Amino acid sequence: MKRFLSLLVLLVALTSCEEDVKFNTPAVQGLKDNELWKATEYSATLGVGGALTITATNGFETVVLRTVSSTPGMSFQLGVNDSNRASYALEADGLSFDYTTGTGLGDGLIEISDRPGETNFERGYISGTFRFNAVDETGAVVNFQNGFFYKVPIAGIE
Repeated sequence: MKRFLSLLVLLVALTSCEEDVKFNTPAVQGLKDNELWKATEYSATLGVGGALTITATNGFETVVLRTVSSTPGMSFQLGVNDSNRASYALEADGLSFDYTTGTGLGDGLIEISDRPGETNFERGYISGTFRFNAVDETGAVVNFQNGFFYKVPIAGIE
């Protein structure tokens, strides 16, 4: 009887284990004011001279990252000029809040990944990291940290 009970417990333990692995590829997410923020829709576009715009939204909130270049391995400081910038917008219940970086506004960094397999223009995707503090017209700040965009599809050229 002990063998039967042991075998039954072992059988139940083995059959109740399952792997429910979900891959998050592609993705745009980060910590917004220390809470997980995750986009449900995202795209990247290339502009004149290789300028990059990444747009990510979850329906009510939108993050836009802009850089003057999409060259892998490059880093772009935010808060120094209006060419490299990040913005965050929240629209819900008729209210709208807009935060941005720019010349003398906020700070941060956007980095384009040069790791093999993460950024590939021939296959049409780009990856990298970001962090920023963006400011609204009243001086309120929204903070994004540990942000990344991974294999975001390049939708086209502006």
